[in-house]
Amino acid sequence: MGHALAAWEARSLADRFSGRCVLRMEDIDQTRSRPEFVQAILEDLDWLGIRFDGPMMVQSSRFGSYEHALQVLKDRGVLYPCFCTRREIAEEVAAMGAAPQEGGTVDVYPGTCLKLDKVRRKELMKSGKPFSWRLDCRAAARITGPLVWRDMRFGEQVCRPEELGDVILGRKDCPASYHVAVVVDDAAQGVTHVSRGEDLLPVTGIHRTLQALLGLPVPQWYHHRLVRDASGRRLAKRDRSMSLREMRAAGMRPEDIFRMMRER
Repeated sequence: MGHALAAWEARSLADRFSGRCVLRMEDIDQTRSRPEFVQAILEDLDWLGIRFDGPMMVQSSRFGSYEHALQVLKDRGVLYPCFCTRREIAEEVAAMGAAPQEGGTVDVYPGTCLKLDKVRRKELMKSGKPFSWRLDCRAAARITGPLVWRDMRFGEQVCRPEELGDVILGRKDCPASYHVAVVVDDAAQGVTHVSRGEDLLPVTGIHRTLQALLGLPVPQWYHHRLVRDASGRRLAKRDRSMSLREMRAAGMRPEDIFRMMRER
């Protein structure tokens, strides 16, 4: 139902401004994305009657564009390789007595590999040890200076990248992270208004920073409410929330889904 709400909010926002609503399939995680999943999403949208304008963009066909963006960031000196595993990061954070970020949307990283000297860094890269590319948020802030962005629901927001941590932009198993892919694709699709759930509000400062570093247009954002259960918890697949396909099989109609969305 959360997917239905996101699609409905995007279409409604576009209609409000007599604009186009473009569809993008965010399938950069090739270990989890499958063709049948894509087909299921398209079938759900068709059943709901939510239409989109123009051709669908597929992120897995745009890895070259993301690699180019990463190279620009490397040339600007705001990326560094990180050789840490998730377990190593968790152990170091625990040893520091740091608390995890609420909601888990922000990548908490203690800066371990940022402290590596150039010789050790080159040795590790030459050894073939897997690594990711992280954003040096403080170096980025020195280049961009103070930044703001505007949300249509929450108003003007100030970017504070140092509070977000050095997020991963190039992954070990994928040419780019969500952060790089969405800002590059928003520019390529001519997106002027980004509609998405309020759970992504904390990371939008990263996207505004990347737009400044890459010289990309800056859209407006609209972070809409989430669909929640009776206890106020966000509905999610991991909690075995009923899927749209299951609702359809149970005899529910699109108007039932929209009514339930409004009620929640």
